[in-house]
Amino acid sequence: MPNRRALAAVSAVQLTAGLVGQVVALRRRKHYDIPFMTGSPEHVGRDSWWFGSAFSAPSYMLGSQTWAIATLLRNPDERARKALRLLGTSMIGGYLSERQCRRRLTPGSLDPVLAEDWAAAPDAAGRLRAVVDQVAQLTDQQAIARHGRLTGHPFVG
Repeated sequence: MPNRRALAAVSAVQLTAGLVGQVVALRRRKHYDIPFMTGSPEHVGRDSWWFGSAFSAPSYMLGSQTWAIATLLRNPDERARKALRLLGTSMIGGYLSERQCRRRLTPGSLDPVLAEDWAAAPDAAGRLRAVVDQVAQLTDQQAIARHGRLTGHPFVG
C-alpha cells in the first residue's frame, strides 16, 4: 500500500528531525519557549520529556511517533495512521508557537495580504493564524524556496 509507506517515510523524516533537534537542544541548552510557558537552560533535559525543547517535540511524542511508524511499516494499522496524523498536526502547532520559529516568521516573511492580517491581528492567536494560512498556501517548491530565503541554507534534496 503506497500511501502507508509514504506516510511512514514522511513521519520518519519528521522523527529524525525531532531526534536531531533534541540532541542539539540538549547540547546547546535551548529550552522550550512558547507564548504561555517557558523553560530554563538548567532544566532542558528534564523539561524535554514533557514539554519538548526549542528544536523538538516532547520525548513522549517522539516515542509515540516511533511506535506508530514501526507499526505502520509492519502492516496496515488504522490506529497507527491516526496516531501519526494527530502527532504531526500537534507538532506543527508546537513548532509554530516556539520562539525560535516565531523569530523567523515575521510579517516581512509573509505574503503581502497575510502580512496585513498579521498586523491587524489583535493577539498571538491571530498572528499564528496568519502564519498557518501562509504555510497552507505553499506548494512544495514554494516551501523549499522560502526555507532557503529565511535560513540562508538552500535545500539540497
